Amino acid sequence: MTSTTDLLAAETAMGAVTLHVGDLGAMSAYYREAIALEEIPALGAPDRVVLGRGGTPVVVLRHTPGLPPTARNQAGLFHTAILFDTEESLAAAVAHAAQHPLSRFAGNADHWVSRAFYFTDPEDNGIELYWDRPRDTWQRDGQGVAMGSDYFDPQEFLRHHLTEDAMAGAADQAAHVGHVHLQVGDVPTARKFYVDTLGFEVMATFHGALFVAAGGYHHHMAMNTWNSAGAGPRAATLGLGQVALTVPTRDEVGALADRLRHAGIPLRDDGRTLRFDDPWNTLVEVSVA
Repeated sequence: MTSTTDLLAAETAMGAVTLHVGDLGAMSAYYREAIALEEIPALGAPDRVVLGRGGTPVVVLRHTPGLPPTARNQAGLFHTAILFDTEESLAAAVAHAAQHPLSRFAGNADHWVSRAFYFTDPEDNGIELYWDRPRDTWQRDGQGVAMGSDYFDPQEFLRHHLTEDAMAGAADQAAHVGHVHLQVGDVPTARKFYVDTLGFEVMATFHGALFVAAGGYHHHMAMNTWNSAGAGPRAATLGLGQVALTVPTRDEVGALADRLRHAGIPLRDDGRTLRFDDPWNTLVEVSVA
């Protein structure tokens, strides 16, 4: 069992998700037009486009032509979940995504703690767009959070929450990566790595999936085996390139580095950023917010 001194700080948050893409121009256009993100030129490079809201990076698109597409049964990204502050800003993002000809709608669900809509981008990366209910309304389940997956009418949601002002000013409304959901080979190995070593707390486990978080959030990360049971370490493919976390102080980075070394996990530490691979070769980066 993870002790309180080995837990990630309550202020831990997710950073931008890096995707390896084959067509940088088309993918950049998609995230601008369908998700209403804006390019952040100061963070870009000739082979990299960074997009976000209000200067907060959400996705980093890295041009890596020649890589094969990821397969559905491989470890990797299940979805990047983008969190919106209001139901109106969520509705605007959903409307933009639904109207884009290259979007593929993958469903929606009321998860009790949140309402979510799911899409797939042109290179088969999953996207969740969601809004959290107030934290004091969440039902606690033991030490975790009770979550489910109930149906709600997406058209009724849009009729109730979509406004002309929200649509016109979508790119000006705050959004950030709320959580990242991964495909993994098995849940026990994921738990040993992300909970016992990194220091997340378990918030829920069900249906071949593990939901973990810091500070009592419903989940900052999730890992499932729905398509990828038995998957081994990832080969180099298009799709997920890196998952980023931020912590409040350099001391938190140092404490995590000590835990990783104690567990025998190779790491790279340049004094500002800690980088290491999870058991499926997913690159994880931790830095100070």
